[in-house]
Amino acid sequence: MFARPLYLFASVGVMLLSILFFLTLMRGGSAENMPVAVVDLDQTSISRRLIHEMQATPSVDIQMITNSYPEARKAMQQGKIYGIFVVPEGFYRDMVDFKRPQMDFYVTNAYTVGGNTAYKQMLTMVNLTSGAFQREVLRKKGLPDNVIMHRIQPLVIEGHMVANPWGNYSVYLVSTILPGILGLICLMLTIFTIGFELKMRTSHAWLRAAGGNYTVAMIGKLIPYTLIYLILGVGCHLILYHYAGFPVYGSSVRLMFGLLLFIFAMEALGIFLIGLLPTLRDALSIGALYAMLGFSLSGFTYPQMSMLAPVKALTYLEPLRYYYLIYVNEALMAAPVQNNLPHMLALTAFMLASLLVAPRLHRALVYQNYPLK
Repeated sequence: MFARPLYLFASVGVMLLSILFFLTLMRGGSAENMPVAVVDLDQTSISRRLIHEMQATPSVDIQMITNSYPEARKAMQQGKIYGIFVVPEGFYRDMVDFKRPQMDFYVTNAYTVGGNTAYKQMLTMVNLTSGAFQREVLRKKGLPDNVIMHRIQPLVIEGHMVANPWGNYSVYLVSTILPGILGLICLMLTIFTIGFELKMRTSHAWLRAAGGNYTVAMIGKLIPYTLIYLILGVGCHLILYHYAGFPVYGSSVRLMFGLLLFIFAMEALGIFLIGLLPTLRDALSIGALYAMLGFSLSGFTYPQMSMLAPVKALTYLEPLRYYYLIYVNEALMAAPVQNNLPHMLALTAFMLASLLVAPRLHRALVYQNYPLK
C-alpha cells in the first residue's frame, strides 16, 4: 500500500478532496451570486429601484445593466450570464395607468442550477413588484394595511420545514453523495487490490503467505483497507453532523452503524465482481458502471416512486439506496429503530455476495487461467 501511492490517494486523497469540494460548493446552503443581466428600457426611478432590490438578494449578481437586448443576449450565448431581466419601455407609465405592463426574462438551461436559480429569483422579484405597487395604490385610497394585505394576498401559506428549517440544499445532497463516493472508493479499490494480484501473477505468493487458506488470505488482504474505509466513514460522519452542523434528529449512532454496514456491503460487492469476472479491466469497468448508477438509482435526486417499473426494480440492487433510506429515517424523520431494520438487513445480505464467488475466485488465484491483456 505504501509502496504504491495510488492506493492512498485513491482512498484518503479522493475522499478528502470530495469533502472539501462539496462542503465549499454551496456554503450558504444553495447556489448564490448567479450572474444575470438587466435590460432597462424604462430608465425611471422605479426601474432603478427594482434593479437595486434585485442586486440586494444573495441568489443573483447583476453583472450587466444595459439598454440593448442584443448585447445581453450575446453575453448569455458566451456563458457569462445565466439570465436576462427585461424592464420594458413605459413600465412605470403603464403601471400608473393600470395597463398591466409585461415583464420578460430569459434564462439558459444549459446550466441547470444557474438557470433555475436565476429564473426563480427573477420571478420572485416580479411578484414582489406587483404586490408593492398594489399596496401603494390601495394606501392612497385610504385603506388600512391589514385590509390591503388581505386583498393582495388573501391566502397565506406558512411553510414549516421541520427537518431542515434553513432550506439548506447541501443537507439533502452532501449527506448522501459523500457516502456514495466512499462506497465507490471501497468497491473500486477492492476490485483493484485483488485483481492486481491476478494481473501481476502474484496470487501464488499471496496464498502461500496465508498458508494456502483462501479465507485467511482474503481477510489479511482487506483488513488494512477496511480500517482506512472505516476511519474515512467515521471522519465523514463527524465532519457532516458535528463540524458542519447537518441535522440529525434521530440516533447518530444508528446512522453511523448504517454507514459502516454500507462500507462492508460495497467491499463484498467488490469481491463478488472480481470473483465473477477475474480479469482486472472487466471487473473495474463493470464496477464503475454499477457504482455510478447507484447515485441515480438510490432515489435522493429522483424519487423512486416516479421511476419506470424495470428501473424501480434495479434500485433494490444498489446498497446506496438502503443507506439513503437509513439516513432519511434517522437524520430527518427520527423514525423508530424498527423502520430501519429491513434496510440494515438488506445491507447485511449484500455481504453474502462475496461467498457466492469464493470457489471461483479461489480457483482463479490458484490456476491463474485468465487473459493477461
